Amino acid sequence: MLEYEIPGFRNLKIDKVVIDFNGTLACDGEIIADVKERLRILTAKCDVIVLTADTFGTVQDEFADMDIEIEIIDSDKGREYKSNFIEKLGSKNVIAIGNGNNDQLMLEKAALGILIIGDEGAATESLLASDTVIKDINDALDLLIKPGRLIASLRR
Repeated sequence: MLEYEIPGFRNLKIDKVVIDFNGTLACDGEIIADVKERLRILTAKCDVIVLTADTFGTVQDEFADMDIEIEIIDSDKGREYKSNFIEKLGSKNVIAIGNGNNDQLMLEKAALGILIIGDEGAATESLLASDTVIKDINDALDLLIKPGRLIASLRR
């Protein structure tokens, strides 16, 4: 479990981190450098779930050597699926990380929504629904691994 006490924001007890794949963990279907190292640290503390339409057909191969749950979703219904998925997990115990327009509702519903502005950019609606915005996925994962960074960003 990940636990964060963020003064003036909220206290979080997180048992699941849900992450979009393309545009967030990967660019053009390939995992961004150094992401797996950070994900291994997180999977020792909580469940990590990747939600993806798997546009490039690479997600299974990219995570074959890791203890990560992968959910392949219908790209036409991704927005609603991701939102419902967060609710089913118990949103108050979930961190969501994404960048696209179809991530807006999951970022909004999660206890903590992190928007990534990577090589693909980020959707404005998702930006407005998130709690914090980070320039790339490795920095976002470091926020979770090194809680002082998260606290510095969100405390009031």
